[in-house]
Amino acid sequence: MSKTRFNAISAFSGRPKINVEMPSEKISDFYAESVFSDKIIKEYLTKESFSRLQECIKGGTKIDRDLADQVASAMKAWALKKGATHYTHWFQPLTGSTAEKHDSFFIPKGTGGIEEFGADALTQQEPDASSFPSGGIRATFEARGYTAWDLTSPAFIMTVGHGKTLCIPTIFISYTGEPLDFKAPLMKSINALESAALEVCHYFDRNVNKVIATLGWEQEYFLVDAAMYYSRPDLVMSGRTLIGRPSPKGQQLEDHYFGSIPERVYSFMREMEIECLKLGIPVRTRHNEVAPGQFECAPMFEEVNLAVDHNSLLMDVMDRVSSKHKLKVLFHEKPFAGVNGSGKHNNWSMATDNGKNLLSPGKTPRTNLQFLTFFINTIAAVNRHEALLRASVATHGNDHRLGANEAPPAIISVFIGSYLQDVLKMIEDRIDEESFDEQENINLRLDIHNRIPDILLDNTDRNRTSPFAFTGNKFEIRAVGSSANCALPMTVINTIVAEQLKLFKKEVDALIKEGDYKDVAILKVLRRTLKESKRILFEGDSYSDEWHQEAAKRGLSNNKTTPEALKAFITKKSLELFEGLGVYTQRESEARHEIMLINYIHHLQIEASVLSEMILNQIVPAAIDYQNKLINNIRGLKEIGLKETAYKSQLTLLETISLQIEQIIKTEEKLRTENDKAHHLSEVQKQAEAYCEKVKPLMDSIRKNCDELEAYVDDDLWPLAKYREMLFAK
Repeated sequence: MSKTRFNAISAFSGRPKINVEMPSEKISDFYAESVFSDKIIKEYLTKESFSRLQECIKGGTKIDRDLADQVASAMKAWALKKGATHYTHWFQPLTGSTAEKHDSFFIPKGTGGIEEFGADALTQQEPDASSFPSGGIRATFEARGYTAWDLTSPAFIMTVGHGKTLCIPTIFISYTGEPLDFKAPLMKSINALESAALEVCHYFDRNVNKVIATLGWEQEYFLVDAAMYYSRPDLVMSGRTLIGRPSPKGQQLEDHYFGSIPERVYSFMREMEIECLKLGIPVRTRHNEVAPGQFECAPMFEEVNLAVDHNSLLMDVMDRVSSKHKLKVLFHEKPFAGVNGSGKHNNWSMATDNGKNLLSPGKTPRTNLQFLTFFINTIAAVNRHEALLRASVATHGNDHRLGANEAPPAIISVFIGSYLQDVLKMIEDRIDEESFDEQENINLRLDIHNRIPDILLDNTDRNRTSPFAFTGNKFEIRAVGSSANCALPMTVINTIVAEQLKLFKKEVDALIKEGDYKDVAILKVLRRTLKESKRILFEGDSYSDEWHQEAAKRGLSNNKTTPEALKAFITKKSLELFEGLGVYTQRESEARHEIMLINYIHHLQIEASVLSEMILNQIVPAAIDYQNKLINNIRGLKEIGLKETAYKSQLTLLETISLQIEQIIKTEEKLRTENDKAHHLSEVQKQAEAYCEKVKPLMDSIRKNCDELEAYVDDDLWPLAKYREMLFAK
């Protein structure tokens, strides 16, 4: 057996079990203990200062220098008491991961020193902006950039080994003010949505003072043994297996989904959850996912900005905790061929400051009309900008997943369920309707000797093939990839809904001015809006060929690749949308487009180079070794005088392997040539298209030949950990 693979399997079989103890019997005893929460702040600030801080956070007003100094002093005292020695501005650059630069509280003075941390250190720092993606906004020699404190996301203490660091969530901008991160545009989109939604809310309730976008994400991921992970250069360098024959047993028995959690994985989950809960991440759900080796966790709903921060933080925690358990967490959307890939479903809604979910059907005619207003306008927003929403989830990894029979297709459509379909039809037919009765509760009676209680049915079924599905009191955006930062799709949905609500209010106000009663005006505009948006509604199987044909007739986009999909980000319509609502300037939109294309290009460059290296250093040498074994065996049979019929099958096998080797070598040469050609193209769009259209097909061809070889080559000689070992080793 290959030495590397043998060592990996040997290491796995000798893993000791790690016992994880709860810090306390009740989660409530340690929840958010590492967070500079309101409860903690109250202990360190005066009542007056705490009230002023809350006004700044909730009212969106700027914090003055005196209050910032008080908060910094309180934060330092708390952090030192918790054992922190350093602090950092924690931000989310456009690399796709988080970033931090640590500074010590300790400042040497004279023969001693002192711990210092004031308003300047709290509110602003200066990381090197030239070393992060900017899409041409910053030249390499223009290094200055700034991080600025986000008051709305609480500081926290990150524990790594025995070290503790105070982390302060921040935005990241260039010297000239353009955002260089995911958070700043997200916050602008939140403000745009709040402003637009609040004005519409006042049609129904003048006591609403704030509208909050909410998010509940569902994080899917794979776990593999660390030794097996490090035995695979493709997993280490690209996050996915570039070659690998599917295991004879995959997910076809459907026995993994919601199955019992393996003990080793359970220990990892427990420790990961404990660390998350300490950081105030309200994780609540864990389970096996559909594919072997695949799992999922999910939290309670939170305000969207905090939820995005918590998801980024969770991914970091998962990576560190998995290493402790000698596991490796894989966030790539398609790390293994032949089994389900991973997504990150984003459940989005809107809520008011008095506790009303605006996408929850109400119990009275008036609250139902409010629900229908926000419900229909969300549908209309998706209809208007379906291509942009698709662009917001476009990545190199998601291209392997979208459109497969496991995830939503590249065509964006909206599923709402039969009951709500009937309600919308009623609006179309009767614009003067003054009441909308809530769906009656329907019980599903189970005749099992009265031992099982009746089941209360929801007002919609679930459509797992829909990329944008209404699921009772929220919209579930199923097309987001597992490795993605939630901020970009959330920025897009916030912005397009904000635009639609503004258009809606303008039309309603015009009708009211002409003499219509408010409710009649609302219904008229809803009816017109619904008719214009019906093409986006689809209740059937989004995987089917029939839907693809129907979607084309309806004029819906079907952008199957990232280079194609990302063009929607810089259309005139999208540029005007973002600039009109103050989310991105045209320059910033164009820069984001370039960054996303470059990210796509770089990932494929890495994959192509890694694949070439694996072919030349591992796969072909292993195949030649086996080829030589066959040759020597055949030669030996000839020498003892056996007829060719006695070893004809071995000759056939030898010929098959020789042809595969020859094909792989030839295709690998073409791959290097096309990789080099694409690399030297000057225009980013053409470069991305070249990698998509020229390089990727060659990689797929090599994979096919390598996977054939894996079936033939002696198991003792095959150098890479196999799917059956990575996916089923528990």
